[in-house]
Parts: sequence; C-alpha cells; structure tokens
Amino acid sequence: MNVYLDDHRICPKGFVLAKNAEECIALLKHAEVETLSLDYDLGWGQPTALEVVHYIVESKRFPKEIYLHTSSPSGRMQMYQLLARHAPMEVMLHNGPMPI
Repeated sequence: MNVYLDDHRICPKGFVLAKNAEECIALLKHAEVETLSLDYDLGWGQPTALEVVHYIVESKRFPKEIYLHTSSPSGRMQMYQLLARHAPMEVMLHNGPMPI
C-alpha cells in the first residue's frame, strides 16, 4: 500500500489518502506501507505529520520509501532529521516531493 498524508492536495493515483495524522498512523499500524508521502501542516490546531514520524520511529514500522512533499521548510527539516537519524539503511528517504 502507498499512503499520501495531506489535508488539501489531491491524492496521486495508486495512493490511499490519509487526511490527518490519526488516519495515517492507523494505516501504518494495520498495513504494510511501501511508499509514504508526508505533508507537515494538517489543519489549524491539528497534530502535524511530525506525530506520524514519531510513531514510525518508536514503532520501527518504516515504509520502504518516504517523501516529504510539505511546503513547510521547518516541518520538512524536523521530519527529515528525525527520519534520517533513525531509519534503517534500506529505507529510501527523499527530502522533497515525488517526481511527477
């Protein structure tokens, strides 16, 4: 399964949309996620994707490939640094969006 976490953008073909951190974590808990693409800001007053990244690191349920498509520079930096520090070598981590 491929998961796209975003509260506004259109979900790419071949991905399952998660509109908030809770939905994304539920998918990560109950399915094998191949590719994960993360937006950081998920709505006013809502948990950010950093909560998802913390779940991934703590549970060690790393997708095979992770993209950070957020437009938040500080959010991207926080997520990238945490994932880069803890992800196994075989995880492909991209500090930007998926190629079109």
